[in-house]
Amino acid sequence: MASMSNSSAIIHPPGFYIIGFQTFPNISVYIIFLAVVYMATLVFNAFLMYIIAIDHCLHTPKFLAVFNLALVDIILNTTTIPSMIKVFFVKDNFIPFNLCLVQMYFYYSFVSMESYSLAILAYDRMVAICLPLRQNMLNTVRIILSWSFALGVIAYAVALMTRLSFCSSLEVLSYFCDYAPVFRLACNDYSMQWWVASMLTFMLLVGPFTFIFLSYVSILVTVFKMKSLQSRVKALSTCVEHLILVAIFYIPLIVIFTIGFYMRLIDPDQRVLSLSLASCIPPCINPIVYSLKTKEIKIRVLALMGKNCVEDTLKK
Repeated sequence: MASMSNSSAIIHPPGFYIIGFQTFPNISVYIIFLAVVYMATLVFNAFLMYIIAIDHCLHTPKFLAVFNLALVDIILNTTTIPSMIKVFFVKDNFIPFNLCLVQMYFYYSFVSMESYSLAILAYDRMVAICLPLRQNMLNTVRIILSWSFALGVIAYAVALMTRLSFCSSLEVLSYFCDYAPVFRLACNDYSMQWWVASMLTFMLLVGPFTFIFLSYVSILVTVFKMKSLQSRVKALSTCVEHLILVAIFYIPLIVIFTIGFYMRLIDPDQRVLSLSLASCIPPCINPIVYSLKTKEIKIRVLALMGKNCVEDTLKK
């Protein structure tokens, strides 16, 4: 397929071939593991969303943000894991050009929204501890703005891919239509795409992570001003689950993007493995962490289980 741009032919291929994990042994076992992760992601996040939706006591800014994170988690893993099963388990690794751009768009949009969702949760913790009188401010506007911004910025970045010509290799060394591995296949200048990728790394990963860091600096300053040790421990305990999620999500991705994208010091298959784990595991772990570490959700889950046990007993 060819189109005209600035009087020069832009060559768009029929599609690409996903060829990650070339030297990875027992890839089928790994894909089965990710399939289990995907099913757990669907079940755990859907259950968490159900608990929050049916209990009006959980319709607060914090749990609105948790509900948003659970929805993002489901869509994020749906974007990649089913296609990985098709590519590496069924051995059908061809993806049409337009579908490649669609997958690229959804993956990066929802990675971005995952990042902003964690930043919104950090803001909620900061307000709850540092500005308790404003604790009931709704996060709805912030969530809508984060979705709109992520969807818009990624749309521009993906649209830039249509300016590239692909006239030689069509083999994408990743586990999906990854932005950098795709634009590096182009046979014309891709410096604009490189700069956009760099900008997005800072805007969508480093920026929110910096905001989260500064939020916790404010929280620590406020906590150390508290007079009683019990108050300090209680305040900090409400942040534990969020800090776990931040560490699981940001540390692997920032390391991978820094070493892999800028320094290019990481082995391609190690990058693919690390990126797939860093992207697929957090959406599965997030609802487990919140369910186990958040008292309000544990109470609702136990109450729901108790109610079901009573109903089953009455039926018998």
